Formats: sequence, structure tokens, C-alpha cells
Amino acid sequence: MSGILDVPKPRINCSLLSQYISRPVCFVGRVEKVHPTGKTFTVSDGEGKIATVELNEPLGEELSGIVEVIGMVSNKGAIMATTYNMLREDKGIPFDLELYNEALKVIHDFPQHYPFEVAASG
Repeated sequence: MSGILDVPKPRINCSLLSQYISRPVCFVGRVEKVHPTGKTFTVSDGEGKIATVELNEPLGEELSGIVEVIGMVSNKGAIMATTYNMLREDKGIPFDLELYNEALKVIHDFPQHYPFEVAASG
């Protein structure tokens, strides 16, 4: 069986979480709050809605700004993270989450042009 990093993952926002239960996803959002244990944090999407991210191990670094999370959506609608990457906002150019959210809408409105479920070639 392929690992989560080896399969196509749709990019989603909070509104789409319930449609992807038990499936791998990619979620980009702004870190809002990190739990004191470091094992969960919340992120907001481009619409200001909040999602919870759960980790297997406590964070080993300070987490802030924009983060890309790859993981599985749990039955509770939380994202069980396999990995995450902080997206640096270099050169004073902020990441536009609202614009990113608009791009997600286009991708999901026209799936024939953005096929996520295609098997990885190899």
C-alpha cells in the first residue's frame, strides 16, 4: 500500500473537510493557536473558518504564519497530520489566503481540468 505522501491529495479548505473523511488531503492555512502540549493546533482557511490539526508527536519548533498540512481527515473532521511545512513569507510579500481560497473553489468547481484522483505514474 502506498504511503500518504505517495498518493494524489486534493487541496481543501474547511468547507470541504466533511467530504474527505478518511482520505488524504493537503490543507493550507494560517496558524491560529497551538495547544500547550504541542500535539494539536488550529488553522484558519481563506474564509476565516477554523480546522484542528492533530500530530503524532509534539511540535519541536515554534509554529506560526502560513502552514501546509498533509494528512488524513478524521471522523471528527480534524486533520491527522503526517507532515507539515511552514510557508515563509519572504521579501515582505504576504501569502494571500483569500486568493488561495478562490483558486480552491475553481479547482473543485472544474474537476475535469484538475484531476486529483489520477493514479501516480511510475
